[in-house]
Amino acid sequence: MLAMSLASPGPARASAVPGVATEWTQLLNNAELINLTGQSAEQISNQVTQITQLAEQIQNQLKIYENMLQNTLQLPDHVWGQAQADLQRLQQLVSQGQGIAFSMGNIDDVLKQRFQSYGEFKTGLENGESFSDSYQSWSDTNRDTIAATLRAAGLTSDQFSTEEGTMAQLRTASETAVGQMQALQVGHEIAAQQVEQAQKLRGLVAQQIAMTATWYQSEQAEKDLAQTRREEFFNSTAPATTGGQEMEPRW
Repeated sequence: MLAMSLASPGPARASAVPGVATEWTQLLNNAELINLTGQSAEQISNQVTQITQLAEQIQNQLKIYENMLQNTLQLPDHVWGQAQADLQRLQQLVSQGQGIAFSMGNIDDVLKQRFQSYGEFKTGLENGESFSDSYQSWSDTNRDTIAATLRAAGLTSDQFSTEEGTMAQLRTASETAVGQMQALQVGHEIAAQQVEQAQKLRGLVAQQIAMTATWYQSEQAEKDLAQTRREEFFNSTAPATTGGQEMEPRW
């Protein structure tokens, strides 16, 4: 599941992969499935934290490049190469965020498919949405925000949606100081947006982890109570069969 989050740059459509959910349901028993989702969610939470920190670093570094460019006619090749690497890394972080939203939404769908009690569990999300819906909304907002930023600079989202498109645009930008400045300014704004969006994503992941843990604890408490009652029933002492009143016929 974590690998899926790293390799899925597309839209976060958790409901679009019923085959994956069905396969997990068939191969894993309940305990394995819960353990897997718990471990994956914790790993993904740590990854979102790393994305936030890296986006902040890139944001700060791009600002340094902007200041350098204002004092020179054009960035030296080795400095522009560093800037290109940072902008390319930023594009990768955006894709990873989209993949995380996909994976966490898929976790929600898989658990709802396997456990009726999970599907009925109150999540406390606004407007009665599921986590899958919330991740989809986050993903759409993130893509739309990036697209608006690129349009304002005369660019298209296709030029930033893949590593190849990003590098092609950066090669074009490297030809002039104006192009370099535009690339740095757009990258800086997108990096700032990603810091904000990653913080929102981290909050959503934390909320889902907490809700899932609460659901699992309630499920386990019911099982433990049922087991205790069974043990008390079978271990209880049978009532005495002597000492009672002797039954005699009465005429």
